[in-house]
Amino acid sequence: MKLWGIADQVVRLAILLAIVGGVTVALRARFVPPSFGETGHYRAEAVTIAAELPVRYAGSEICAECHDDQEELRRRSYHRGLSCEVCHGAAAAHAEDFEAQQPLVPRARGEACLACHEYLPSRPTGFPQIIERLHNPLEPCVGCHDPHDPTPPEVPSSCAACHAQIERTKAVSHHLALTCETCHEAAPEHRIEPRSHLPNKPTAREACGRCHAEGADSGAEIPRVDLDTHGPRYLCWQCHYPHHPEA
Repeated sequence: MKLWGIADQVVRLAILLAIVGGVTVALRARFVPPSFGETGHYRAEAVTIAAELPVRYAGSEICAECHDDQEELRRRSYHRGLSCEVCHGAAAAHAEDFEAQQPLVPRARGEACLACHEYLPSRPTGFPQIIERLHNPLEPCVGCHDPHDPTPPEVPSSCAACHAQIERTKAVSHHLALTCETCHEAAPEHRIEPRSHLPNKPTAREACGRCHAEGADSGAEIPRVDLDTHGPRYLCWQCHYPHHPEA
């Protein structure tokens, strides 16, 4: 069927496009600010509105004028990329009247540090992370770490400093007498940058077989199995948790 000699489907399409065009023009007139497009593909008056907002942040350069000792520490530390106000809050009012307006000084464990350092799998490999309830749970972060230079005052001497839960589990197991190095090889750098230098973990049944295989040169009281017939399709740690290996 044709209307004015034009195919019916073409007429319908033209009507639809006219409706869409009309709605677009109406919405633009209703919702697009008048200054949009004056100086580029954005709302020009946004610059004026932003300039009229009250100043809340002072900037680290202002902080350094009075707190030069802390600034020197920060610039040489892992926190050198952070502005002072990331932890201390907006400080423009403090810069104007330092006695009347005191900045935030976080002390509790969860106030500032955990915003960046609580364990989150999506964070980059090598970024220092902790599980708050396991990492020295009764101590404030500032008890061991100076926020302006958070490197620990001394490198932990034992694995338990960071792996306390594993250490407590192993302490009540038959593996109590084993050192962590019995099963894990870790470079010295692991104690300084743990997530950048991960320790090696056993990948084959033979690691457990050094002590538990029949004929292994280990104590007589250690349980033995025939590795060829004892669950040969599985890795040992699929049934036995290494830090508490009871079946």
